[in-house]
Amino acid sequence: MMKYINIPPLWLGLAVCIAWVQSAYFRFGLSIDHAVTQLLGGLLVGGGIIVIALAGIEFYKHKTTIIPHQTASRLITSGIFKRSRNPIYLGDSLILLGLILKWDAVLSLPLVPLFVWGIEKFFIIPEENLLRRIFRVEFAKYLQQTRRWI
Repeated sequence: MMKYINIPPLWLGLAVCIAWVQSAYFRFGLSIDHAVTQLLGGLLVGGGIIVIALAGIEFYKHKTTIIPHQTASRLITSGIFKRSRNPIYLGDSLILLGLILKWDAVLSLPLVPLFVWGIEKFFIIPEENLLRRIFRVEFAKYLQQTRRWI
């Protein structure tokens, strides 16, 4: 059971479902719906998809695993990974925030920092520890050059 729970897209899917249910059934009269928030929401979703796609291209080019908690054969420091050590998780967060804005799910806004905290605690930190053990000096240099998120 844990191996099915231990995948980030499931976490994103759950957060998105919670936001959608909240927006559909539990608005409580709260709204930030405006043309600007709709535009921003669309841009965030689109930007998140682009960031994830760019990261996927780098994984493909370097022929290493994209699956969390698996041993990487290479440390990727090129492309989008020059700007963020975790572009896929960044993209997931952008998509979540964008959908919350698009759906006007005001009460779901706290899901974004909760999602980021959970991803950091259960995926990013363990992944970085694994990369630190495998790629020692190269990873230490990468940590100094590139921030975790942006």
